[in-house]
Amino acid sequence: MIQSEKQKHRGDEEVVKELCMVNGVSYEKIAQEGGNISSLEIFFSGFPRMVGLSFFPRLRQLTIVGQNIKHIEGLECCPLLQELWVVQCHLTEISGLQNCLQLEKLYLYDNQICEINNLELQINIEVLWLNNNCITQIQGLNTLLNLKELNLADNNIEKIGHSLDPNVSLQHINLSGNKISSFKELTLLARLPHLRELALKDPTSTPNPVCLLCNYATHVLYHMPGLLRLDTYDVSSKQVKEAAESTVMKKMMYYNMRVRTAQRNLAEARFSFIEKKKTLLQFPEECIRTLNRTLKNLERELYKKPAGCKKSACTSEDGPLHLVEGLTDKSDPNTDVSCDPTTEKKILRKIELLKERLMLWTRRLDEIECWYEWDLGRATNRMEYTVQFLLMELESVGNIRLEEGCSTDPWFTSCCDLLLSRFSHLDYKIHRITGIKITRVIRIHNSALRLRFEDRLHTLLASEESVTFSQTYRRRLEHLFYIAYPAKNSEDDDILCILEEGFKTPEQLKALGREGAIPLSNSLIVSEQPRIEYALRQAHQGHSKNSTDTIPFRHGQVSVCKVFVGHSTPIREGETVERSNYPKAFSVYCNVDIKHKTAMSEERPRSSKTHTGSECSPRRRQWFVFDHELVLPEYIIYFEYITGDQEQPALPGRNTDRHGTPSNDIILDKGVLNMEPVLKPQPRLLSLDEKILLNVARANVLSQITVLNLHGNSLSKIKEISRITALRHLTISFNEFTRLDDISHMPNLEFLDASYNRLVTLEGLRGLGQLKELDVRWNKLTNAREDTAVLRKHTPALLKLDTRYNPWNRSEAVRMTVLGRLTTLTHLDDVLVAEEEAADAVQMAAASKINQTSLLAHSRTNSERPRSLSLLSTAHLLRLLSPAPWGLNRDLGPDWTAKITALNLDSQRISKLINLNKLVNLRWASFNDNDISKVEGLDSCLKLEELLLNNNNISTLNGLSNLHCLNKLSLDGNHLSSLDTSVLDQLPNLFFLSVENNCITSLYGIHRVRSLLELYVGNNQICISRDIYYLKGLTNLIILDLYGNPLLERLENYRIYVVFHMPSLKALDGVAVEVTECESAKDMFGGRLTNDMVAEKLGHSNYTDITYLNLQSCSIRMVDLSPADLFSSLRSVNLDHNNLTSFSGLIYLPNIKALCLNYNHIESILPRQKTHLTNRQLLYSKVHSSGYGQQNPSKGNREAGPTGSLEPLMGSLEVLHLSYNGISNMANLQLSRLTNLKALFLQGNEISQVEGLEGLHQLRELVLDRNRIKALAENSFIAQSVLLELHLAENRIRELNHLNPLMELRKLFLGMNKLQDITELDKLEVLPSLTELSVVGNPVARNSLHRPAVVLRLSRLQVLDGVMVTLEERTRAELLTADASPCPQCPGASLLATEINLPGLLPLMPRNTPLRGMSISGGLQNLMCGHDILPSNMDEAQPHYTHKYRKHKHSNAGRSGQSDITLRHIRRTGSNLPTTGLLLDGNRVIITYPNQEQDSRYPNDGKHPPM
Repeated sequence: MIQSEKQKHRGDEEVVKELCMVNGVSYEKIAQEGGNISSLEIFFSGFPRMVGLSFFPRLRQLTIVGQNIKHIEGLECCPLLQELWVVQCHLTEISGLQNCLQLEKLYLYDNQICEINNLELQINIEVLWLNNNCITQIQGLNTLLNLKELNLADNNIEKIGHSLDPNVSLQHINLSGNKISSFKELTLLARLPHLRELALKDPTSTPNPVCLLCNYATHVLYHMPGLLRLDTYDVSSKQVKEAAESTVMKKMMYYNMRVRTAQRNLAEARFSFIEKKKTLLQFPEECIRTLNRTLKNLERELYKKPAGCKKSACTSEDGPLHLVEGLTDKSDPNTDVSCDPTTEKKILRKIELLKERLMLWTRRLDEIECWYEWDLGRATNRMEYTVQFLLMELESVGNIRLEEGCSTDPWFTSCCDLLLSRFSHLDYKIHRITGIKITRVIRIHNSALRLRFEDRLHTLLASEESVTFSQTYRRRLEHLFYIAYPAKNSEDDDILCILEEGFKTPEQLKALGREGAIPLSNSLIVSEQPRIEYALRQAHQGHSKNSTDTIPFRHGQVSVCKVFVGHSTPIREGETVERSNYPKAFSVYCNVDIKHKTAMSEERPRSSKTHTGSECSPRRRQWFVFDHELVLPEYIIYFEYITGDQEQPALPGRNTDRHGTPSNDIILDKGVLNMEPVLKPQPRLLSLDEKILLNVARANVLSQITVLNLHGNSLSKIKEISRITALRHLTISFNEFTRLDDISHMPNLEFLDASYNRLVTLEGLRGLGQLKELDVRWNKLTNAREDTAVLRKHTPALLKLDTRYNPWNRSEAVRMTVLGRLTTLTHLDDVLVAEEEAADAVQMAAASKINQTSLLAHSRTNSERPRSLSLLSTAHLLRLLSPAPWGLNRDLGPDWTAKITALNLDSQRISKLINLNKLVNLRWASFNDNDISKVEGLDSCLKLEELLLNNNNISTLNGLSNLHCLNKLSLDGNHLSSLDTSVLDQLPNLFFLSVENNCITSLYGIHRVRSLLELYVGNNQICISRDIYYLKGLTNLIILDLYGNPLLERLENYRIYVVFHMPSLKALDGVAVEVTECESAKDMFGGRLTNDMVAEKLGHSNYTDITYLNLQSCSIRMVDLSPADLFSSLRSVNLDHNNLTSFSGLIYLPNIKALCLNYNHIESILPRQKTHLTNRQLLYSKVHSSGYGQQNPSKGNREAGPTGSLEPLMGSLEVLHLSYNGISNMANLQLSRLTNLKALFLQGNEISQVEGLEGLHQLRELVLDRNRIKALAENSFIAQSVLLELHLAENRIRELNHLNPLMELRKLFLGMNKLQDITELDKLEVLPSLTELSVVGNPVARNSLHRPAVVLRLSRLQVLDGVMVTLEERTRAELLTADASPCPQCPGASLLATEINLPGLLPLMPRNTPLRGMSISGGLQNLMCGHDILPSNMDEAQPHYTHKYRKHKHSNAGRSGQSDITLRHIRRTGSNLPTTGLLLDGNRVIITYPNQEQDSRYPNDGKHPPM
């Protein structure tokens, strides 16, 4: 022993020498110099043990690398050590650091450490490296408050947990190369406020599984906005943080919408259940009512006294009751039945039976209520389950997704087939189950679990040496059933945990008291057996939630998992299912044989038996899988067992059998009601006076009446009752009372029965100081708080109160509300009030006021909202996550209220917002589920950002005007009827507004809140499509919910209508907006002129006041103004520069007179049916200038004749503008149907032939300038006998034929055509009324050689080519003709007109200024006076303008201004016979002849219409 110690000592000496040598220290002088050494290093060899360190007491840094050291030791003499490196040294634990209290840096990486411990005393450590060890759990760091850098890379850590919460100084963390797979774990790092660098997939390590998931970086950056580097990447950029913030906020908005949709679905289901419950309750309630009425009648008769006893009874206070009703004689034997003892016994017997029947029907009511609660509970659970699914999706940032299946999904059908194939009704024969119905299938997408499953499977395949195994592993993949363990309330939690994290490990299962493997089966009955037995046991013990269903396990759910069973072996009898018993097996199994029983055993059911022998069928097999990573949940199937021929359990309250005949209960009721004695019906009282009261009470004076029964009348008022001051007992059941105002100031009243009336409030009861019993059952009371406040004030002695069978708001809280305010009650609703219950109610009532106690309990002082993906309100979230800042014994400073930033007072029964004036820094407040009726008391809370007031009684937004910082406001479930514009104007930062379940009828005012991103207005009373236009200004709105409003039913194509008008929407009514919906919306509503569009453009909806409508350049392609009668005042419409192809809905406007449709694509008055387009038409559609418009397919159609057989349209239309529409065929326009048309403008089209005017007999002006007309056909103007003005300038006319029908034509414009021969102008002699002619720009008018001939031929002509025809010019022409007559064969030899100068005459072509530049009213009147064609009273004429033609190119500016000029002239002109002159672009300006017939073609009789 001594020898070994000597050897060890010599060995230690050698180690110390080596240490001194590598650090340059003399071993001989170590005793003298060792105290001065502060740093030592030794690498790779020569230091197997930590010895000799006692020679270096001032050592501050020690580095040991690559040694074979398993324990840290020898540091007891180094108290000053600050930095320690022990790396690559095979350390198995952390130890030996107890005296190193100044240690700041500790590097222990590349060792074999399994646990972090023994660091409690090293409180000064700032850097700790434990990477590349065997650590599985973060722990033991609680005291390291100064820790700034932590490296745990390349370990086996799966969870972070809350172990790092105390290390608030951490700035750098490296967790790369671990097994962290959940985003939830990363979220916990957000609690470290100073964290700046985080590594989870360092390039030198393998990434954590979580790093392979979608949105990994986004999730981390959102929760840790202070990070500067993530996985070695620089993330300090503001843009990066904002992008992450924006992405997460959008996801939160989306999932908030989904959650609200789920909650709304629950509300709809609740409403459906309530309606169904009402239906089921109708008959039982009617039976109860009938039985109760009969019962009360009998009780009244029972206590009647003989006539001779009446006086004494009335004067005795303790005598029997006088419950007499009616006006019958007091001695009538038919009513005074109580005189006969036999009859009295019969009455008592009948009363007893009636009470039995009442008890039966009351139980029936309870059964219906139980059914309602059960169904509502199931719907609520399903909603909560859905919400949990959605929150799981959100928290995993989409890496866990649950997809709802439908019948069109192949996987849905496959799941259904799988379950049905593994179900046999014989297994359930004992329960009378005949089938199964699948109600819902959910597909599970969990990226982390799937990656884990695939990695584990690939690892197994790679480790197997057998080639056969690798080739046949797919045969060992099974789809098996798993059903959660049926413990109390753990089923749902178990499923949610499996969906998120997968199955538990065998160790975790054993810790829960289960077998050490995951139980799975290929048979439904095998998986279901534990749940069925548990449900039956609970039902047997009376704990079943659904007592009305004979099958307590009717509804179930099963998880379908993909399982790799691997090497599987049968379970050996007598051995537990543990991996240690089957070390080489992946799983074990047993075959199961179900024994069908014929009767239910009262003992615990045992219907399955396990066999290991060959006699068991392998069809039903149960597996136990040891490796949880080899079980992947893929589907959840919800199902329902079917019994007999019914798919649903029998509902209570049914009163007829399947043939519709009355049930046995009804027959029994009738039997009891018809038992002797059957009372004689008595007349009902409609009013009371003193005589009737005395008669009813059988008294002589009112002061003698102490008991009064007015049951079963039709009374609604009893003012005289207050005179009966001695009254103690009053019954007014089965009457018509809605209020009890008349029952007041009755100091002796002790009992009041007001059941079976129509009471809506107890307001009005006054001065009932002695009232002890009050019965208000079967009324219509709704507000428990208000009614109990009345009773508390005016009935201080009340002991018994019955409020059942009233439609109370929040019925579940009525009992506690009543008990909290009526502290004297001993019985409530026929149930004894326990002391504990009363104390709890009083305490709850005391907390219903905002005071210091409630503020301290429900407030927080956090400065920021937690970085959490929770959808809870900020106030609620802070209350859950943050501890209360006010300790029990902590002294409150004078300004403690100013520190409050969050206040959550949900469900506190608060009726008024008080004591909030000092909360000047309040930012988040929630007052949901209270009784608040006004928004008040928040004037000092100017920093409020989030305010929730859901489910209160608020009817107006008043009180919010000062909250300019408010960005989130929720007022669901209140009584709002409108959105106050003046309030919304003051909320410029509001981005979230929810006002669902109110009574809002219009969205007017919402356009003021332009910052809105989310708007929820579901379940209101919005019914007009115009309200959608109020939303169009909300350009930032991306989520809109209008579900449940009448608008959805009334508005055809509602959804795409909204999508069209709000193109920025991403989701509507809880459903994402698809790209196809946007396209459909554009196709259907793009360019549609509707009433709403008119209201939007004009700023009002007074359609009947509109006389003039100007909507140019609005991309309109369809007109839908309906009903047309709304626009009865409309006279002028300007729709220039739009995309109309027909008159569309304009034809229905009843009083339209002027219509401008220039620069559209009009093809016809009515829409034409689509036909196959010719190549030329296709060319026109692509190249507008091609000239090939809507060509008539055949020539025969063009010659088909007039369209007079068609029904006339638009009988009021007088002026029509169709310029520049690409029209090529006039016949197709069907203009003949406009029979009252007086002016038609068709310039700038592609018309080649004048036709289709046969029905326009009233036409006065026709403009066809700038077309392609070459000739005039015989029927071109066959019906235009009253045409006054015709424009055919800029066409291709060579001949002037077929003008003879135009007998009244006064003006003809033929400029810029191809007229060459003067003889063509001679044809104009057929126009006897022609006064103005223009042929400028034609070859025949070159050098004005045509003037003498035209002037001579047309004797009435007054203006030629824009120049007045003077008397001198006409005389000169006549003389010229006379001189030239000797040589008629040589017309070309005559002198030029300019060379003729006769004495006293002006030249034939004077160089005067053309008429374009002169005032017609001043010059033309004098020049033209005396001619018959002009009216004589020219002094009253309006100014007229005549323009010469000029060839030019029309510009866009000219085109857009043309119609305005026209309509302005229409508005200011009151004359009747129109003419036009050419503008610079060839368009017409209207000119009129005054004082003609009074049928104007202009609207408003020439007056300026309102704009």
